[in-house]
Amino acid sequence: MSRIKRLYNWFEMRLQLEGPVKDAALHPVPRNTASWWYVFGSAATTLLMLQIVTGILLGLVYVASGSEAWKTLDELNHQLYLGWFLRAMHGWGSNFMVAVVLVHMAQVFTFGAYKFPRELTWILGVFMLLMTLGMAFTGQVLRFDQDAYWGLGIGASIMSRVPVIGGALVDLLLGGPIIGGATLSRFFALHVFVIPGTLLLFTAVHIWMVLKLGINDWPMPGRVVRRNTYLQEYHELSHKDGVPFVPDALWKDLFFSAAILAAVAVCAFVFGPYGPGGQPDPTIIQTAPKPDFFFLWLYAVLSYLPPSLETPFVLIAPVIGICILLALPLVAGEGEKSWHRRPVAILVLVTVAVSWGIFTHLATFTPWSPIMDAWSGDPVPPKLIHDASPLVRQGAVVFQAKQCRNCHAVGGSGGMRGPALDTVAVRLTEDQLIRQVLQGGGNMPAYGKNLSPPEVTALVRFLETLKPDGQPPAIDATHQEQKAQNAAPQQ
Repeated sequence: MSRIKRLYNWFEMRLQLEGPVKDAALHPVPRNTASWWYVFGSAATTLLMLQIVTGILLGLVYVASGSEAWKTLDELNHQLYLGWFLRAMHGWGSNFMVAVVLVHMAQVFTFGAYKFPRELTWILGVFMLLMTLGMAFTGQVLRFDQDAYWGLGIGASIMSRVPVIGGALVDLLLGGPIIGGATLSRFFALHVFVIPGTLLLFTAVHIWMVLKLGINDWPMPGRVVRRNTYLQEYHELSHKDGVPFVPDALWKDLFFSAAILAAVAVCAFVFGPYGPGGQPDPTIIQTAPKPDFFFLWLYAVLSYLPPSLETPFVLIAPVIGICILLALPLVAGEGEKSWHRRPVAILVLVTVAVSWGIFTHLATFTPWSPIMDAWSGDPVPPKLIHDASPLVRQGAVVFQAKQCRNCHAVGGSGGMRGPALDTVAVRLTEDQLIRQVLQGGGNMPAYGKNLSPPEVTALVRFLETLKPDGQPPAIDATHQEQKAQNAAPQQ
């Protein structure tokens, strides 16, 4: 023991941690706040640590490459000892972390803990919630199966709708205009380094503010928050009717965090890891990509919205929601905390929770919008290839073989995921058609790696025939102007 004591003294002399640790452990908290209602923040921090540890272990095997990502996850599932359990702990830990953070935010809102002097604590918590959701989304992409591939395509499509900078945002997200080798590297860096690093920093600052400002007192009816008196009232309350954080409050945090970890382990053992599903292949269109559980509500909302309202909703509604959350403590920083005296706040919270539950339930059986119900076995309408050249006919074969009709209608039949192609030759020039086929865009994936140059040429020749009778095809005005300028001196 004397050797251990000397070793402890050696480190303590150099680190000087004993004083701050004692202050943090023994700081008084109001007796009523040493409650089971105040354990969610500690549980969220515990789950963050679980995600970091399991993520580091997974990172030792995972290869962020379009050709290797799926294989490494399959290897973890079926070849490495307990690799499937490690993946399951990480996946279920992510779900539990999102759930606990949401419950924690709801509890803080209900108890009025965003009011003075904890406005910045709430604002920081909003950003931590967004980063938690971002970590969950990037983790789904790293599975890089069919759902991840098409889900990422839909996410890129949503981002591309941002006015002016949409294209630049897609290039930044994907590492280029298409889902390629750089895409997984970007998401791997976000998921493993950028988001967790920022989240750890914010968590440290968040905990620091909780220690300095104190844990929010129990919201008693009639105990009104006023900026000029609250700090003195809280100080008197915590010292007259307070208990030390350790052990009176800490044991509840430890017990609940242990229960959450046990629940994660049980779910991991019973239900196993998430995916991966089929290998990502943009030529396989018969898929209905669904996001993970906590994003299903958005899936359902977009399914039920008219197409004309999808873009305004995805661009405006999230911004308004985040701005409201950030402005809440600045606008309502004083007044009653008790939910008994804040019926509007409770009504808003219940409405949001019920709406989220309803849309999440609907998303379990609602088809994605727009509808995709074409059958690729139906032949291309004969009128489209009547009297066509062999090259155009070959293009129609490519169009059929690559199942383009599952997304696009021609001749009045086909899918509705993409626009109808009966007039595509009037809307797009030859160069634009080639670019769209090779690089994709919007909801359409890139087919540059899945078509040979002769197939691309034949397909574009076929698409150039899709226009109303008597109407000229689209032309490049720049090329026409250059031809006119070149011909002017000769005249």
